Amino acid sequence: MFWYALMLSLLAVGGVQAFIPVGHMAATGFVGTLLYKWLKSTTSRPRPFAVESAVRAGADPLDAFSFPSGHTLHAIAFSVVAIAYYPTLVWLLGPFAFLVALSRVVLGLHYPSDVLAGAALGALIAYVSFWF
Repeated sequence: MFWYALMLSLLAVGGVQAFIPVGHMAATGFVGTLLYKWLKSTTSRPRPFAVESAVRAGADPLDAFSFPSGHTLHAIAFSVVAIAYYPTLVWLLGPFAFLVALSRVVLGLHYPSDVLAGAALGALIAYVSFWF
């Protein structure tokens, strides 16, 4: 929801000038969703709380699988794209993306490697998106 609010805010403040950055963010999100859903169905890695009895889920998962972290992938991808267009947002989006990644492990929904893979994929998708 945060990202939708950010994109709507950019459109409200930036008007027509924000169409390209917001469209870029939306396209990046679409590609990220396709990639992470494919990887989750391919790897089928169970979530930590499903494997370790000592780990409790701090939130309801969106699906049964853990690898990679889609929340982290999108937080990084959206942040990289948004900061490229609006560098002053780094102070907000940098910490936010870090906290999203950290929360996935703290909530028992992902292993640290899931989060690192999500972050790497999100950054890669964002950087490659600037070639198009």
